[in-house]
Amino acid sequence: QVHLLESGGGLVQAGGSLRLSCAASEGTFSSSTVGWFRQAPGKEREFVVVISVSGDITYYADSVKGRFTVSRDNAKNTVYLQMNKLKPDDTAVYYCAADPSRGYGRRWYNYDYWGQGTQVTVSS
Repeated sequence: QVHLLESGGGLVQAGGSLRLSCAASEGTFSSSTVGWFRQAPGKEREFVVVISVSGDITYYADSVKGRFTVSRDNAKNTVYLQMNKLKPDDTAVYYCAADPSRGYGRRWYNYDYWGQGTQVTVSS
């Protein structure tokens, strides 16, 4: 069992930046691919990015490419999501998720473990 905890959300003006963190409870996390998803009110959970175990492979959704950057520090069991040039459309609850099978899925059901989410609100 892997327990994930997101942090770093908040309220920011359009054009601003936030850095989200996803901290895991134990070591299996460091051998899992990790995805970030987001869900706005009334919408389906949406894929944002996935990062490989080593951190050298990443896949981004087109909507965030060039603005968001994912990274990980396996020594700290933590994955980060740096979000720049934020837009009101980025407003959502952001979730991190782990896949011990090391896939690069873009669907929520590709992931076994989830955090509780952190709210990001971007004002115009």
